[in-house]
Parts: sequence; structure tokens; C-alpha cells
Amino acid sequence: EYVGQTNLKENLKVFVGAAKLRDESLDHVLLYGPPGLGKTTMSMIIANEMGTNIKITTGPSIEKTGDLVAILTALEPGDVLFIDEIHRLNKVVEEILYPALPPFTLFGATTRACDLSVPLRDLFGIISKLEYYDETDLKTIIDRTSRVYSMPMDDDAKSALAMRSRGTPRIANRLFRRVRDFAQFNGEEIISKERTIE
Repeated sequence: EYVGQTNLKENLKVFVGAAKLRDESLDHVLLYGPPGLGKTTMSMIIANEMGTNIKITTGPSIEKTGDLVAILTALEPGDVLFIDEIHRLNKVVEEILYPALPPFTLFGATTRACDLSVPLRDLFGIISKLEYYDETDLKTIIDRTSRVYSMPMDDDAKSALAMRSRGTPRIANRLFRRVRDFAQFNGEEIISKERTIE
């Protein structure tokens, strides 16, 4: 159900499928791009596809080498370790990743790929940039969100919301929730274009 990022999805399908055929962990993955485009969601999908567990953390929250060692020793073979804002990982702490023992998949996400050290960047076998979404994909995302929240939205309203989402699903979903608030507060059973652009 992951909408958009077609090239990335097609490539990851091959990489995940090949790793499963070999009964190996997926190579380390780095996704970069603006916030709100689905990096965390993609990591959860990959863990699910690989049939493994996922541990989610952030670069700033791993302050000492002991913090990272504790995380790594708790991983089972094949698990996914997702580190958001990996560019903010302390350089001393990051060195613990290089000789890490269990066969696992490191999944790094960053909005600032240029801030990664060269050794850390070289650790990743799969590096991809997430692109902004077009209005068609955003409308599909908004449609799904309206069904999840059981609040119908007319097609023109979906288009109006998609145009105002700056190519970002997180913004589209946030705007939908606010428009839904106004529609429900005013006793409306469907979100109209007029309500959306008010």
C-alpha cells in the first residue's frame, strides 16, 4: 500500500527478494531526502517483507557508545535497525557500527546526506533519494487517509488538498486531519472542496 517512489520500490523488491533467496540479511540501506516522504514507513515495510523485527531509534538519542552497543547486542540475526537522523550520530559512537557482530540490516534515514562521514556513507550498499510526490500520488494517499478516518472527501477536495501539500504525504495527512475537524465540527458528512480551501 506504499504509494509513490516507484523506482525505489522496484529496486527494493529485487534487493529484498534476492536477499531472501540467499537467506541473508538485506544489505544496509540509506534513504535520504526531505522530511515527511516515507523513510520510516519504508523501513517498517522492509522489516515486514524480510520477516524480521525492527528496532527504531534516532541519531541524537544514541549519546554514548554503550547506548549503541546495548541496541546491537539485543538484535537477532536478520533484524532491521532503523536510525533516523543518522547524520546526527556522534562520530565516536558511529565507529561501533563498523565491526558490529550480528548479521543485521542497518537502515539509515537522513535529510542531510552530505553531513554523513565518508566511512559511514560507505557502510551502505543501497543508497536512494526519496523524491517529492506528484498530485496524483498525493490524491491516492489522501483517499486512503479519508477511508482510514471514515470521513469521505469529494474528488475536488482531494485535488485541492493535494495541491496544497507541497509534495509531502506527511503534510497532506496533517492538512486532512485539520479539514476533517472543521467538517465534523460543522456537522458535515463529507469534506467538500469549499471546506478544504477555506
